[in-house]
Amino acid sequence: MFILDRRSALCVLAISLCGSGADAGSELGDGVTDKFTPSDPAAARKWMDQWMFGQKRSSGALHVGRFADPIYFLLKPISWSPDPKDAAIKPVKVPVGFVTDFASIPQTFWSFLRPDGLYTFPAIVHDYLYWTQSVSREVADQIFRLGMEEFGVPNKVVSAIYRSVSLFGGSAWDSNRNLREAGESRILKRFPDDPKVKWATWKANPEVFE
Repeated sequence: MFILDRRSALCVLAISLCGSGADAGSELGDGVTDKFTPSDPAAARKWMDQWMFGQKRSSGALHVGRFADPIYFLLKPISWSPDPKDAAIKPVKVPVGFVTDFASIPQTFWSFLRPDGLYTFPAIVHDYLYWTQSVSREVADQIFRLGMEEFGVPNKVVSAIYRSVSLFGGSAWDSNRNLREAGESRILKRFPDDPKVKWATWKANPEVFE
């Protein structure tokens, strides 16, 4: 209730600023380009939604360690939250120690789709959801798409990656389930000190996991 009341109050303030000739889109909203007028309260509310919530879905700067092969682990947690309007989608928190390969893109395509492109943060969230399977595969893919859009990934790239995981992600989903049921973990409590250690070697020791 407090958030709604505060947002309404800020809408009134923003409308007042527009009425006085101020450019609310540039003065109040970092990166928000929607403009509105005092006679358009619906646009004002949309603008406030963007300003208050639209830029805050992902949080936690990426701090990662790496094995000798291109497999990484989080040194600090990250999180992603849905737009308040998406009530059916729950926030995601990826813990310290989660092991990921970033975006699972075949090496053949690395010249134009890097594994560590703009989509790296949402790719890690997607990896985590594919591993834990705490949501359906469809929801995990949807969160990946929303995350890529938030990070400004070009629309063509978003469409290509989203279509790819939607069509071909089933095998990774099933493989993760089988590995998890067989006892494999992806949350480390101990990190390697030797830069020559490979992931396959490190994961063979069950004492390194939560």
